[in-house]
Formats: sequence, C-alpha cells, structure tokens
Amino acid sequence: MIKTLFAAFALVLSFAAAAAAPAANPQVEVRTNMGSFTLELYPENAPNTVQNFLQYVKDGHYNGTIFHRVMPGFMIQGGGFDQKFEEKPTRPPIKNEAGNGLRNGVGMVSMARTKDPHSASAQFFINVAENPTLDFKAPTQEGYGYTPFGKVIKGMDVVERITAVPTGPGKPPHQDVPRKPVVIERIQLVGANPSK
Repeated sequence: MIKTLFAAFALVLSFAAAAAAPAANPQVEVRTNMGSFTLELYPENAPNTVQNFLQYVKDGHYNGTIFHRVMPGFMIQGGGFDQKFEEKPTRPPIKNEAGNGLRNGVGMVSMARTKDPHSASAQFFINVAENPTLDFKAPTQEGYGYTPFGKVIKGMDVVERITAVPTGPGKPPHQDVPRKPVVIERIQLVGANPSK
C-alpha cells in the first residue's frame, strides 16, 4: 500500500515537473543551394520578432529568396529579394526588440532594417563576426541597434561557405552581391511548437 502511494506520488511529481518545464525553443531549417543550416529562435527574448519571422516562414515568404548581401568578417543578409532581385512585398514593420539581453555575436541571427529603428519586416542577417556596434545601447535613434532573435546551432560551416562566395555590385544601389545567386530554397519549422 505504501509502495503504491509512493509510486503514485512520484508519478504526480513527474507530471508536475514536465508541466513546469519551459517549452523548447522553435527551430527552423534554412535550406540553400549551398547546403542547409538550422536556427534556434528565442521567443522569450524577442517574442514579437520571433512571431513575425515564423509567420513569414509559414507563409512561404522566404522560399526562393536570396542572400543578396554577403560581407566576409561581418554578416550575410537575405530574405527580401527574389532571384530576379525584385523586392518581395512584406507586412507592416515591427517594433525593435534589440534591448533583450542578446548580442550580435558570431552565429546570431538578427533583423535587418533601415535607419528607422522600428522598420524591420522580413529581411534578416547572420553575424559571422562579433559585431558589438550593432548591439542595443539606448532607446534612441542611434542607440537602438539590431534585434538578435536566434542563433545558428547546426551548419555554421554552410554559413561560412556562403560568406566566401565572390561578390560585386548588383542592382543599384546594392553592393556586395554574390555573383552567383545564393538561393534560400526553403525555410521550414523543424522543432518545437511556437503556437503555444
């Protein structure tokens, strides 16, 4: 009887622990014509940014887009242009969440934007170096920085391979454009359930 009660109590505790455990972070696979890599996203740090990015993933927005800006020792940027270098339509921009405790370090993925701190929509970039100048410093026009919201957890060698492609001038005013298109064939959710 005591053993049965103890076993039942242990079972209840294990269920309670499982319920209290934090949900796993969502992961997406980025499949390119140069190989695939996986991003882990951090909704606790950047909830609106992650939600926005995942909605573009679900909508298929990124499929067939290119990495249009490749800068060795800095970053690779993509998600906004198709292979004809036509900009894809986007939803309204989102609020900057750069002051979230994350940094623009090697392998971190962040939102691209214009000079307006709150102008990010679909384009993102992956840091291939430590880029502290892109980090949040203050909630001002100059100090906001760029919102990190995830990290490459698998396939960083593919990112480095993309970084090494020859580049040159592209459709004005774009510079640092791969001479041979680096195509994002598909981005898809591969882990965790971000809908909860």
